[in-house]
Amino acid sequence: MKFYDVIVAGAGPAGLCAAVAAARQGARVALVERYGVVGGNLTAGYVGPILGMVGKGTLRDELVKLLGVPENDMIGETGKAHDVERAKLLLARWVNHENIDVYLQSSVAGVLKEGNRVTGLSIATQEGLLDLKGSVVIDATGDAVVSYLAGAHIEKGREDGLMQPVTLEFTIDGVDERIGLICIGDVDNVQLNGIRFLDWCKQRADEGKLPQKLAAVRLHPTVYSGQRQVNTTQVNGVDITRVDQIFKADLELREQMFLLEAFLRENVPGYENIRVISSGTTTGVRESRRVMGDYVITAEELAAGCRFPDVVVHKAEFIVDIHNPAGAGQAEDHIQYCKPYDLPYRCFLPAGLEGLLVAGRCISGTHRAHASYRVMSICMAMGEATGIAAALAARKGCTPRALDVKELQQIMTNQGIDLFDE
Repeated sequence: MKFYDVIVAGAGPAGLCAAVAAARQGARVALVERYGVVGGNLTAGYVGPILGMVGKGTLRDELVKLLGVPENDMIGETGKAHDVERAKLLLARWVNHENIDVYLQSSVAGVLKEGNRVTGLSIATQEGLLDLKGSVVIDATGDAVVSYLAGAHIEKGREDGLMQPVTLEFTIDGVDERIGLICIGDVDNVQLNGIRFLDWCKQRADEGKLPQKLAAVRLHPTVYSGQRQVNTTQVNGVDITRVDQIFKADLELREQMFLLEAFLRENVPGYENIRVISSGTTTGVRESRRVMGDYVITAEELAAGCRFPDVVVHKAEFIVDIHNPAGAGQAEDHIQYCKPYDLPYRCFLPAGLEGLLVAGRCISGTHRAHASYRVMSICMAMGEATGIAAALAARKGCTPRALDVKELQQIMTNQGIDLFDE
């Protein structure tokens, strides 16, 4: 058994920032990651570009600079996907902090509890089970594994239980940049043959040249000329928390990659000589468990640009991006834009549990709200906020729920994090 001030489960965008933020506050940190590389969707998940926006001064700014990508707008119109292979090294260096022990290839196998207080994790390693005790645990697993095992109130999907489809992102090269188009997604009106590219793709699907569920072909540029990051493959009706569903979904997604390669070669100018060069090593998951907390935030509040007195993430911004759980494209007829909004500290506190914080897409919100705050920029800011909160709670010997939020906010603003309107 080992003892830490803060234990972070999951080394994706939220977990990395949580671990580094806590360590910089002087906390002794354990970072537990099930894969053999840190970064989560930044690396193993192969997601790019880094979408969404948050207020100035967060670790998100530091990471974007570290990864060498241009400053992005909210939905990726000017963004480029980063170099994933280089990111594997850069992020490992970034988290290689004297106060952080990183446990790679180690999965959460159980939760240690005393009453309703989470006191640590049991992790499965190649040496067997290892118990880690901590003053505060942060669930940054994306799928809320820690919270679920701790007995938190969990919700999934929309009213009918369906969740957004899973995807496998991949990279192609050989694009002729003189004529090879870019399409960032459903908000893009780029033209091909005199019509909107996505409408053209829908026509090809109607003709049987492309499966209907692949009709929204998204082609993002990367930091390298001639490459595109393809975010198009999809399988509907998958619950990634069900282990019996993962392999079949992954197999179908990998079949779709090469179907899309052939389609682009044969039908899209500038793509005649492309080839798939790399892909994610894990299924890309938009939605799974959501942990119901002291406050459940709604999409209506996000659209209105809500403000909260216990704000810990400020000026978060992204569309309500609901990939259709039952078909192709978007689930709603019109994309809901949001004004820059706040996320309150209460959304990170699982109801009925002590000693536990959540960060990333599994925080407390509705299905529609989740579709906005789930993107990586916003998850990074969540992780940083919970990391600072966890370190502060450990130092004061109290639970995260008992923290004085104003003291937490003061620490954050002293670090230059933008939390309040001028």
